[in-house]
Amino acid sequence: MERLEALIARWDSNEGKPYKGSLIDWDAFKADPSNVGCMCAQGQVLHLVAGWSPEKLRNAAQVDADQETARLLNISVAHAILLRNVNDKSDGAPSIVLTNPEKVLGDQASKLLDFWWHLDQMTEAQWDAARAAARDAAWAAARAAAWAAARAAARDAAWDAARAAARDAAWDAAAHAASEIQGARLLREQGKDFYFLPMFGFETPEDIPARPENYGQAA
Repeated sequence: MERLEALIARWDSNEGKPYKGSLIDWDAFKADPSNVGCMCAQGQVLHLVAGWSPEKLRNAAQVDADQETARLLNISVAHAILLRNVNDKSDGAPSIVLTNPEKVLGDQASKLLDFWWHLDQMTEAQWDAARAAARDAAWAAARAAAWAAARAAARDAAWDAARAAARDAAWDAAAHAASEIQGARLLREQGKDFYFLPMFGFETPEDIPARPENYGQAA
């Protein structure tokens, strides 16, 4: 098992720089099986930390890779998706997603990570309540009041990660809530209430419980 610190150092060097676009570049692997640079950041975690074979990486469903990467790194599924999304950008540096998430998520990164962790811990009853709230919401009015201000301060990476990690009818609300967290200062300056975040049981970002102290510490 490779320590996460060594893996991150590998990502930041020319040796083992992660592949972009899928868990593994099969042709590159066949050409040089010793070069883990044929695997993306998630692929390297799954291969070097969890022992997934190259064949398993080639055949794995992305949702399974997201969930297992989150478990291995002790982060939220949305955070694991963010790792993948940043890795796949042309100039993406995946290490900062784990070491300096605020560089990707902005100054509210900590509260956003708390929220993402909460999403993973939600019970079916809590998801049902979020779904019901999302269905009952006056979407047009909500978008006009909350979305414009929140989205102005949000980052696309956070939106995409929250949207992909949340469930069915609640996915849109979760993504909007993530944007509200990032745009909290602007919302308050404009005297606007949080609209989507309460669908998940929180009146303000400060009400979101903190993620565990060992968050981000690989097993």
